[in-house]
Amino acid sequence: MRTWLTDRFSLEVPIIQAPMAGVSTPEMAAAVSAAGGLGSLGVGAATPDVAREMIAQVRKFTDKPLNINVFCHLPAQRNSATERAWLDVLRPEFDKFEATPPAELAEIYQSYLTDDAMHRMLLDVRPDVVSFHFGLPDVAKISALKHAGIVLLASATSLQEAEACARAGVDAIVAQGIEAGGHRGIFDLDAADQELTTAALVKTLVDHLDLPVIAAGGVMNGQDVAQMLALGAAGCQLGTAFVACDESAADAAYRAALHDPACQPPVLTRVVSGRPARCLANQFVQWGQDQDISSVPAYPVTYDAGKSLNAAAKAQGNTGYGAQWAGTGAMSAKAGPAKEILAALALELAANS
Repeated sequence: MRTWLTDRFSLEVPIIQAPMAGVSTPEMAAAVSAAGGLGSLGVGAATPDVAREMIAQVRKFTDKPLNINVFCHLPAQRNSATERAWLDVLRPEFDKFEATPPAELAEIYQSYLTDDAMHRMLLDVRPDVVSFHFGLPDVAKISALKHAGIVLLASATSLQEAEACARAGVDAIVAQGIEAGGHRGIFDLDAADQELTTAALVKTLVDHLDLPVIAAGGVMNGQDVAQMLALGAAGCQLGTAFVACDESAADAAYRAALHDPACQPPVLTRVVSGRPARCLANQFVQWGQDQDISSVPAYPVTYDAGKSLNAAAKAQGNTGYGAQWAGTGAMSAKAGPAKEILAALALELAANS
């Protein structure tokens, strides 16, 4: 099936493997790209040097198109009192594992909005695609990337965000529905989340914008892909479908939790990172459902606390405190090589087209 996505990048199937910072690996991205999809790397949690090396690792396996995803969140508005209070809230959880909360928290990820070194690296390496999450960089960065011949994608959770992406000059919109795993891409955390389903969002964007739309959220098999294409999508971005693949960085506990009924359904939470994100309903997430989210510090400062707590828990053999991001179709995730998962998706798509 030919679409803008397949034609623009000479793909065999209109499928993007979602970037999934912390889960995607160079091996995963390379396998998907080599097999005819568009592989992705999430570098929002990486330094420019580490990101450059990740891209170089992909290029050892394939010269096929590659998508590099960056985070465009506003830098954290720090509040020391809020951060200390949050550590106090977490203290009983640390006590369970005979650990002490960190004395202070750090802003562990730099936004692409201020990371000029990451921008220079991308202009030097020139990946085929750069995609934005949480917002958009300034006009100068977008212009420079486009001048370098890089195709630009941006995630949007509403028509208003998608219109902003179109005005900024991106080439296609990733329509992130409420079913999606991981972080919601909402631009303004103070605005109400419209919580549109992937199907509703895709149809709205197709009807109102003259840009290709990529469906993301709850898409787990070829039938799901076919349904999104029938709504006018130019392709689909699948993340949870690849979390359990052989090349994934997900650990054994994460993989097992994908199919654990006690961790279902994945729910939106802010306690892990400070931003709304859909996570398996593990112990930390279930604890967080009883907390006052207004007391959660800014992203990614809260994530520093969550990572410390997870490390303390794992040191005592407890794996229920990790950032186990997953979409609503988590229990359908399959194990095996990424290329075989992509091949199965292609066969299912053909059977439903």
